[in-house]
Amino acid sequence: MEKCKPVALGVAIGALWALYIFFCGITAIFGWGINLVDVFSSLYIGYGPSVLGAIIGAIWAFVDGFVGGVIIAWVYNKIVKN
Repeated sequence: MEKCKPVALGVAIGALWALYIFFCGITAIFGWGINLVDVFSSLYIGYGPSVLGAIIGAIWAFVDGFVGGVIIAWVYNKIVKN
C-alpha cells in the first residue's frame, strides 16, 4: 500500500475547513448559522459574523485542519506499515 503524504493531506483538509469556516462567518452576517458561529468563536479567537472575523476564523481553521490532517496521515501510515 502507498503511504499518505502528511503535508499534502494537511493542506487539503486545512484549506477545506478554512473555506467552510469562512463561509459560515460570511453567511452569519445575514443571520444564517449564527449559533454555529457562536460555538466556533469559543474555539477560534477573533472569529465572528463579519468579514474580518471570517478571515481570522479561516486562518485558525486552516491551522487546525492542517495539524489534524498531518496527524491523520501519520496514524494512517503507522497502521498501513504493520
